Formats: sequence, structure tokens, C-alpha cells
Amino acid sequence: MKTSSVCILGGTGFVGRHLVNRLAADGVSCRILTRRPHRHRHVGVARGSTLVEANVHDRAELVRQFAGQDAVINLVGILNEGGGESFRRAHYELPLSVLAACQSAGVPRLLHMSALNAHAQRGTSEYLKTKGAAEDYLHANAGSVAVTSFRPSVIFGPDDSFFNRFAALLRLPGPFPLACPKARFAPVYVGDVAEAFARSLDDPATFDQRYDLCGPRVFTLRELVDYTVQAMGDRKPIIELSDRLSRLQAKVLGVMPGRPFTMDNYRSMQMDSVCEHDGLGRLGIAPTDVDAIVPFVLGQRLPKQRLDSLRRAR
Repeated sequence: MKTSSVCILGGTGFVGRHLVNRLAADGVSCRILTRRPHRHRHVGVARGSTLVEANVHDRAELVRQFAGQDAVINLVGILNEGGGESFRRAHYELPLSVLAACQSAGVPRLLHMSALNAHAQRGTSEYLKTKGAAEDYLHANAGSVAVTSFRPSVIFGPDDSFFNRFAALLRLPGPFPLACPKARFAPVYVGDVAEAFARSLDDPATFDQRYDLCGPRVFTLRELVDYTVQAMGDRKPIIELSDRLSRLQAKVLGVMPGRPFTMDNYRSMQMDSVCEHDGLGRLGIAPTDVDAIVPFVLGQRLPKQRLDSLRRAR
């Protein structure tokens, strides 16, 4: 039976907004759980979507919200701890509670956002270890719930927190000190991630499967920063930091407001965020290259002639 209604946790975030619109195009009604609906009214404009105030850490409330839904999608994730939220609570305890609530409410389908390199033992950071532990638990204890997990590399697109964050930092005066310049990534487009979720929803071949999601090209972090500078139509001296200085930067920035770079971020970057298996290809999705999106996103703030020059250079 085709899915007609889903309940989404994390639906007001970057990936969630794109996924809600993608599911709306298929006529799927989305119930989006959030603590502060008034802050996210823009999400509720998608056809058939509803913002519902809820405490996602209250299992009894999850059971009530999940009742009558065809599927649940968990997109919750944090890059840093703080504000009363920990990796264990957001990445491990919550997914276990979500699965239990699905089982109690009779929801037959669960799509779960994990992370590339997530592994309970081999993960190099608490972010990766908690993501991996939850992923393993969900698949081992699914019972009557058909679980599918998605493991993306860094996700890019309009309003992302990767290219846009670097663009903001690169506008600051002076040379740019870059930690972990040789870390490798295969950036995946947010629209492709949303498509992967949408295609998997009703496909039995995806049940109990885990999909690594990567874009078509691998870059070092230095190459991605250089790419960002070029897309901005700017020039910027980049200083590559040694491993010792990268760790020092993480320790310093990790205690600053906003915690732009932490030791846990540093530890995550000790593993290359590249795919061994082509999850998008398994789902019949042709990955979108950064060239198709990033220059146009960052170039929105550039004079037209600078953007035209960048396009001609490609």
C-alpha cells in the first residue's frame, strides 16, 4: 500500500525542509514534530504538511503522534553538544525511543538518518560512535518495523551549513587558518538525499538496508575551501594548519560562542568521508555535482559579471 502519511522528527532542519517538499510532490501528508512551531511556519506551507508542537524525548507523546501514520522519518542530529543536548541523547537514546514508539503505535516503516563512517566501535568521535550504535540497534531490534538507514557525506545545497559557513568565515579580514586541510569529503546534494528517502519509502527492496550517500567527486577540505573562494569570486590567503595546530584550533574554538569547531569535529575528520558503496546508484539516482549548485548559491551575492566569468571558466 502506498504511503500517504508520515511523521517526521527533525523536519524543520536543512534536509527536512527539502524532504517535506519532495514528499508533498508525491501527495504524502507530513506531520512535522517540533518544540517551537511558531519558529518554523515556513515549513508548514508545503501541501499537506502540518507543524505539531511536541517533545520528541517523551516516548508516550511519540506514541500518540505516531498513531495512524504509515511511516516515521527520523532526521534528528547535532554537530556539537550544548544547550542540554548531548550526542548520546540525540543520536542514541532518541532513535531507540522512536523505534519503541513505532512498535507500540503499530507504525510499519522507519527511515533513519545516520552518518557516513558511523560505527559504535571504530567511529573516531562521539558523533560517529553514537550514530553508529543507534543504527546497529535499530536494524538488530526492528521487529515488525521495516527500517532503512541513510549514511551521507557532508550535505550541500541552498542554506547548507557547509559551503555557506565557510563563505561567511572567508569574508572575515586576514588569512584563513584551515584545520585538517587534507580531510576528504564527497559532498552530496540535499535534493539527492531527499530523493533517496522518497524512493525508499515504499520499496521493499530497501527494507533493512543501509545506504552510503555521496556525490560524484571527492575533494580535500583545502580543495573545497578553494572552490568556495572561487565561487564567491574572491581571493583569500589560506594557511594550512598542521595536525598539532588543528587540534589547538579545535580546543580554542570549542569554547567560543557558537563552538564553530570542536575536538569532536576534529576527531570526525580523522576519517575520510567518502563512500565505499554507491548508495545513490543502488537507488537509481544520478548524483548532482557541486558545479551544478554551489556557484549559483554563493554567486547570488555577487555582481552578475563576476558570476558570468566563473561560469565561463568552467
